[in-house]
Amino acid sequence: MGKLSGRERILTALRGEQPDVVPHMELWLNPKVAAKIVPEGSIEDVTEYLDIDGIAYYTISMEKYEVLDSAKGIIKDKWGVIKRDTGQTTPHPIEAPISSEKDLESYEAPDPNDPSRYEPLKKMVDRFKGERAIVAIIEQPFMRVSEIRGAEDHFADMIINPDLIHQLNDIVVTHHLETIRNFMEVGADIVCFSGDYATAENLMASPEHLEKFGITPLGKLADFCHSHDMPCILHSDGDIRPIMDTLLSIGGIDGLHPIDPTAGLDIGEFKEQYGGRICLLGSIDCGPLMMWGTTEEVRQAVKENIRKAGKGGGYIAASSHSIQSKAKPENYVAMVKAIREYGSYPLALE
Repeated sequence: MGKLSGRERILTALRGEQPDVVPHMELWLNPKVAAKIVPEGSIEDVTEYLDIDGIAYYTISMEKYEVLDSAKGIIKDKWGVIKRDTGQTTPHPIEAPISSEKDLESYEAPDPNDPSRYEPLKKMVDRFKGERAIVAIIEQPFMRVSEIRGAEDHFADMIINPDLIHQLNDIVVTHHLETIRNFMEVGADIVCFSGDYATAENLMASPEHLEKFGITPLGKLADFCHSHDMPCILHSDGDIRPIMDTLLSIGGIDGLHPIDPTAGLDIGEFKEQYGGRICLLGSIDCGPLMMWGTTEEVRQAVKENIRKAGKGGGYIAASSHSIQSKAKPENYVAMVKAIREYGSYPLALE
């Protein structure tokens, strides 16, 4: 096999096949870290500088908020969710717009055809199309409905008022279908659905409720992607092992991120059990290792992850969540270099 482009590597891995080298991309690289790797540079600049195989457009990170109280950091997103700006990528929701069924009568989802939402994605496409995989990230329906309704009421309604949750799912799926269509028209290669179904200890709801109210709506979106030959990835932290078969059979995803080690997930075990059915992404510790570890410790962690998950392809090396603001820039650079050093096929690792 000759040398592939970054785009070809990632698409090959998502098909469960073996590219020329283990590909790498991050779903999020904190701009503070990027600016230290390439002085005053952007995420796009670092992607080019380190020759990273893919780049992600995270719609939430590009959200324009209505400021309600600047002193307290209180803002409102386009879905009507009131949030507190914590200084991190995603503000914390504090008040939901749907407090009762009556609120649905006047509720309007944001316009999925607002051209301003796609301007950053267009810039990525103009710079990298055909060369690197371009991933458009949107929140999965379970997460979005939880914010619109409020997490506590969302969980309760799955039992006492399921029709309301079905209605909210319909609103979100309709919005997301049009958004994904726009992603395709702009030139994205892959869609990633982001949002957790579990904590480190437990699922957020029973497997039955997650199937009905979370994974089935996800499957509708995945089916739409596949009908247009677009692969899709799910990002979910936590221990999702009890719903893996449902995610694969009903959710219809092609890739799973990040195989969360803080939840006790081992990427080697996932490779053995699911490697023939789904592409695995992630698992390289984004916390203590990236923040406080040495570059040699990072290199060894990359080597071990490739040894466990790289055989035969179907693996995209990445961190166990994202490259966060406290990560040492030199550790991320060491991670990328180690992926190239140890990831050439055929693998020489035992």
